[in-house]
Amino acid sequence: MADTCTHLDQIVEVTPSSTGCEDCLAAGRHDWVHLRVCQECGHVGCCDNSPMRHATAHFGSATHPIIRSYEPGEDWYWCYLDEFGFELEGAPPAPSHP
Repeated sequence: MADTCTHLDQIVEVTPSSTGCEDCLAAGRHDWVHLRVCQECGHVGCCDNSPMRHATAHFGSATHPIIRSYEPGEDWYWCYLDEFGFELEGAPPAPSHP
């Protein structure tokens, strides 16, 4: 486990792809626990506590390393490659969803 994220340059301003886990919604599911948004492309996926773990699956297929919490009031990030969670000083507020 790293003590820093070495992929900060891959964080870009993204527009979330959905108001829920886009992969669960496509399959007719609504049973996610929490949502995460990819900081490279905006893919919204469900967390690892959710049955389908689509945020991690997106990392596995797209190899985009950083997600951000898509939950109200949460501003943390996670880098899959460095296995490191962090917050960014001066980061814009996390996008809100209904």
